[in-house]
Amino acid sequence: MSNSKLYRGSLNTIILKLLSQHDKMYGYEITQKVKALTKGELNITEGALYPALHKLEAEGLLDVEVVKVDNRMRKYYKLTQSGTKETVNKMEALADYINTMQALLNPKLA
Repeated sequence: MSNSKLYRGSLNTIILKLLSQHDKMYGYEITQKVKALTKGELNITEGALYPALHKLEAEGLLDVEVVKVDNRMRKYYKLTQSGTKETVNKMEALADYINTMQALLNPKLA
């Protein structure tokens, strides 16, 4: 199994966490930030990112702000209040998952 398959299930958590650390971000900015933070290990494609963003928006976790930049319209995404709460929940769930996997894979460290 490649790492990209492992990351795929975490895309919403990644998006929410990034937006919790930045006031607002646009799609390409999110992909580049992930690429930089992972030193190129994870490349999020537009085909994966935008459906995830639209789903999070539909769930009321993101607000969208459209801004004209250099004669183009750019969509900025930011967390709603519900999105902020969901980010905390997802980060706690991820920490629990990591601890469980640690216990299974490396019992000496658990």
